[in-house]
Amino acid sequence: MKAATKTGITKTNAARYLDSLGLAYELRDYDLGDEEFSATAVAHAIGMPPEQVFKTLLCATHERDHLFAIVPGDAELDFKKLAHAARTRRAEMASIKDVQPLTGYVRGGVTVFGAKKPFPIFVDETMEIFDQISVSAGTKGTQLLLTPANYLRAAESLAPTTVTDLIKDAGK
Repeated sequence: MKAATKTGITKTNAARYLDSLGLAYELRDYDLGDEEFSATAVAHAIGMPPEQVFKTLLCATHERDHLFAIVPGDAELDFKKLAHAARTRRAEMASIKDVQPLTGYVRGGVTVFGAKKPFPIFVDETMEIFDQISVSAGTKGTQLLLTPANYLRAAESLAPTTVTDLIKDAGK
């Protein structure tokens, strides 16, 4: 993978951030319309398995601190596991009205790269089993494809990053 060279794709702040670190990635555009932005639909649109398309969720703790949880598109975040990893009593999704003011991104386009604030980052451990993953490039309709090592290197340069089990176990 090289830095994005595909014609017609506009570089996002997230892509520019990866460029500044000299990390390889690919930008991939897709069109699902304005209403659809589930990670499973994005995976289908870009031709990747849903478990390799990671969604970035802005969460809040009971102390009203915020953090990012990065989980596979086909999985559900386990808030108890996230709270345990973050060493807090409780974690939950941040209010939708807070997403854009806190991150600078709209729902469906959130990424840790180029976010307004460097919130702590918690990444599900399954990311490390893949050769390539996909995350939002900071806008609906564009994904970043990169290696897990490059994702983690870039994330760690922004904020404390923890790799741990974050997804609900099957059947729970």
